Amino acid sequence: MSTFRALTSRLPFTLLGIVLALLVIGAFVLVALNAGTASNVPYQSVVVTTKDLAPRLPIDAASLDVRRIPVASNYPPVFFTKITEVQGMIPLVTILSGQAITSNEVVRASQALGSQSEYLPIPSGFVALTIPTSEQQGVAGFIQPGDYISVIATVSTAGHVASLTIFTNLHVIRVGTNNSSGSSSGASSLTVVVTQCQAEVITWFLQFAAMKYSLESFHDYLHPDNTVKDPGCPSIDSAKGVTLPIIQKAYPTLF
Repeated sequence: MSTFRALTSRLPFTLLGIVLALLVIGAFVLVALNAGTASNVPYQSVVVTTKDLAPRLPIDAASLDVRRIPVASNYPPVFFTKITEVQGMIPLVTILSGQAITSNEVVRASQALGSQSEYLPIPSGFVALTIPTSEQQGVAGFIQPGDYISVIATVSTAGHVASLTIFTNLHVIRVGTNNSSGSSSGASSLTVVVTQCQAEVITWFLQFAAMKYSLESFHDYLHPDNTVKDPGCPSIDSAKGVTLPIIQKAYPTLF
């Protein structure tokens, strides 16, 4: 009888031990299954950011890195695998540091349109101005982005005709073209970097004079970065408008 009581008294502990053993075994099984599942997820080397990227600013190589991340085998191929594939592209949205870059978040500079396009390379205190051009007016189409040009104005008034170089070393940052039936028929405009004061003067001459451009030798570029400000027009607010008397005073040999 005492033996039976001893056995029955130990029964709850025995059952508890069995339950604990089963729980431990189940836990090991789950860990093994999870490990097996994780090992089946493929890893891929993709391009990620090393800092936050803002929209409209071209991506430089120093802002990129290549890291391995888990990617589902049936996931569409939206990632980039080489830094050179992303370098120079334009973010459409803010891309946070450490984030893998996907193809729907960036475009090439040539594909960027409207508000999604990259910022024009205009230094602080300067503006961009677009001026018309043609084959004979603009050096037969040889003017390209990055070149520097001089501007010649010809004025005809009261039987007096005179030409004068009114500006030199204007940085060309874009060249517009006439497109007809999908083919280019030559340059139609030049976008140059100028001060706002220069923009007003050029606008006046475009209205009342003939304009022609000469292409400067790259050996003669005075300010390749175009960041040297004009002390007479240090900011956009410095421009106060131009009139005929102001033009006559600034360029007396034309009149």
